[in-house]
Amino acid sequence: MAALMQLTGESQADLATALGVSQAQVSRRQTGRAAWSLDDCDRLAVHYGIEVIDLFRGPTHACECLPLARRWSAQGQ
Repeated sequence: MAALMQLTGESQADLATALGVSQAQVSRRQTGRAAWSLDDCDRLAVHYGIEVIDLFRGPTHACECLPLARRWSAQGQ
């Protein structure tokens, strides 16, 4: 998730809002203290505009599949 968050310019708070969970819950999942559920994976895929399988294929693949419109641009900010 960290790679996708960096590529989209999102914070844990942004992702938490999109998933309907707290920032602390996102933090626990990112650090491995809690597991991402299948429902989380479904929501993440929809949020990022990619397929769930793309998440499971690893961060590099997931980032490559991310639609260009979802990528954060420092120049555009």
